[in-house]
Amino acid sequence: MEHITLLLAIVVVTALVFDFTNGFHDTANAMATTISTGAMRPKAAVAMSAVLNLVGAFLSVEVAKTISKGLVDETGIQPEVILAALVGAILWNLLTWLVGLPSSSSHALMGGLIGATVASIGFSGVNGGVVLTKVLIPAIAAPVVAGVAAMVATRFTYKVDGKIDGKTGRKGYKAGQIASAGLVSLAHGTNDAQKTMGIITLALVAGGALAPGSNPPVWVIVSAGLAIALGTYLGGWRIIRTMGKGLTDLQPQQGFAAQTGAATVILASSHLGFSLSTTHVCSGAVMGAGLGRKGGVVRWSTATRMFVAWGLTLPAAGLVAALAELVARQGDWGIAVVTAFLVVSSAAIWFISRRQVVDHTNVNEVEEDAGTGPAASAEPAAEPAGVVTTAIAAVTPPPAGTLAADPADPVGADPLKTTIPAPAGAPDAAPAATV
Repeated sequence: MEHITLLLAIVVVTALVFDFTNGFHDTANAMATTISTGAMRPKAAVAMSAVLNLVGAFLSVEVAKTISKGLVDETGIQPEVILAALVGAILWNLLTWLVGLPSSSSHALMGGLIGATVASIGFSGVNGGVVLTKVLIPAIAAPVVAGVAAMVATRFTYKVDGKIDGKTGRKGYKAGQIASAGLVSLAHGTNDAQKTMGIITLALVAGGALAPGSNPPVWVIVSAGLAIALGTYLGGWRIIRTMGKGLTDLQPQQGFAAQTGAATVILASSHLGFSLSTTHVCSGAVMGAGLGRKGGVVRWSTATRMFVAWGLTLPAAGLVAALAELVARQGDWGIAVVTAFLVVSSAAIWFISRRQVVDHTNVNEVEEDAGTGPAASAEPAAEPAGVVTTAIAAVTPPPAGTLAADPADPVGADPLKTTIPAPAGAPDAAPAATV
């Protein structure tokens, strides 16, 4: 093994912590639809995903080369820069996990690396051409391509499904979901595990333990694969809930189409060395599958929050990393302060998350729009009623034959229900109608 100083050891451990957060942050990419449609039990799904992530880590090093050799000038940065980049990426991963938003771990890492590099040596240390062609363009194109592919595939599968017995078709699509989820997990390992390999290799080059231009050593590949597999097994249940139930309601046919399209895009990108966000791809595929089914909808309120998080990822992680680099460059005490800040902040986020636990037992429940906690059933929450919907409901008379409101189903449990008062002069026994 290469000669590792104390500082390099801290950087390597921090990189593996990031890899771990990447694993549980991105478990939803592979398994959210499989879990939400009931094709697999939650714990079995994340266990399968963890194993295939580990296998995928050994299939390619093209993305690792993009991170370690192409994104920034590897000869002009110090290990402190890598540490600061990882601090920005980890904190952004944890914050978005806390609120259940599927943001990009990849872009958090790259944003942190760019921000720390700019703070250290200026914009000249960032390879703008690589950022544009292998980061920004794929970030915009990938979810669109995956979404269109999933939408077309969903419509095709429903046409084919019409010629197949319903029960047989559901079983077949659930089996297909399991296979396609495994393919996404394998693709995730080939893409995301390599990013940590690349960042560790970059740190080893910056610390003089490896020659510039070196590929990731075997021990780096193994440790990165194990870290992301462990994080995947623990499961990012909060984000799985958002991806599986928060964006749209998926049937097995849609889940199969979404996962197959996403896996194809991710594997193709890994082969080309694009440091692609698997979160962007899988989220785009889920929304495309939602729109592909007749009568299917996408909850655009959730999607909008997700898009905002995507847009903030690079600058937010970069800003935190730049500030961390300014402190870390002060010497040993600066590195100690940055490390302590990361540990304390991470612990605080974890303790906050314990106030409302999401795990494999309640992952298929959804939060009520009113923010009062998980709903009592696994039925997905409807999109909140807007001003126009409420106004129309208030002036529309109840249809003839409307039954009295059921006391067991009080108004207010459903955000789309509106109470229509009885007409003036009606008998006292006339109940209010609910629509």
